[in-house]
Amino acid sequence: MEVPTEIRALIIRLREEGQSFRKIAKTVNKSHATVQYIVNRQKEIKTLSNRPRSGRPRKLDSNQRRAILRTVVENPMTSAPKLAGMVNKDYGVNVVPQTVRNVLKRFGYNGCTPRQKPFISAVNKRKRLDFAKSHVDKPTSFWNSVIFSDESKFNVFSSDGRGKVWRKPNEQLKTQNLCATVKHGGGNVLVWGCMSASGVGNLVVIDGIMDQYMYLDILRNNLKSSVDKLSLGSSFIFQQDNDPKHTAKRVKEWLIHNVPKQLHTPPQSPDMNPIEHLWDEIGRKIRTHNVRNKQQLKNAILTEWNAIDPDITKKLVNSMKNRLIDVIKAKGGSTRY
Repeated sequence: MEVPTEIRALIIRLREEGQSFRKIAKTVNKSHATVQYIVNRQKEIKTLSNRPRSGRPRKLDSNQRRAILRTVVENPMTSAPKLAGMVNKDYGVNVVPQTVRNVLKRFGYNGCTPRQKPFISAVNKRKRLDFAKSHVDKPTSFWNSVIFSDESKFNVFSSDGRGKVWRKPNEQLKTQNLCATVKHGGGNVLVWGCMSASGVGNLVVIDGIMDQYMYLDILRNNLKSSVDKLSLGSSFIFQQDNDPKHTAKRVKEWLIHNVPKQLHTPPQSPDMNPIEHLWDEIGRKIRTHNVRNKQQLKNAILTEWNAIDPDITKKLVNSMKNRLIDVIKAKGGSTRY
């Protein structure tokens, strides 16, 4: 495939700045040989232009193509129809969305569904990084004694489809390419559940408002029985996040007298709680149940929860070290988990 003039110009500029062929090749996503050929050819013929060719001329000139690229760099979630409209408005050139897609593809951009990741503030990135550093060297025995807990909501009907993001390969976790989410969204059935390396504990379908009073009632009625079910013994560690209802005074007091050890994961950190993967798995499986109302949804969730194999929870808990390593690499930012 012919290298666009804009990329050729960038290669020459980077070379003039003293960068190596290898570094330039990585920057422009081209082979070492291609970069070297372009630099040598420019020295010989003193031009960046491509050889004359037969066939239909391009619909968009270099200025219009650069305008599309600038827009995508600034806002990767701009749709192809909007980009086509921008070109029509700013340059008076009538193009169809497919032409825009072709331009972006030539420059290495693909239209992908954006990863949904929680928004992470600067303060919470610091908290995530501190937590990861202080727990990354914990032994497997530590994580095997943890009972992980969380709430999740499920929809009776599937949610609206997500848009697209223009990105290059391996850039899915760049901040501008993520679709920021907030906890729970607009689900219809709320549940609380817990799990450990040895399997799943109790699952509670919540009817009513989930506040500190209901949360404390759930713990009183389900934590001890879940610990017994999972054979964790009296030295178990109870994990929860820093949701306000989890840290309310009455809840704290109960935990002090009934839980030997606690583990509080940072805010906006579902990737540090392996139970999140169970929620995702259940969400996928209940779509096969042809759910039409809340009661059917509750039944489907309970059925899939009770069918979870302990081998799955063991693998998820065993991934904690790698999760924390990824958080450290991301400096507290989003990870693949």
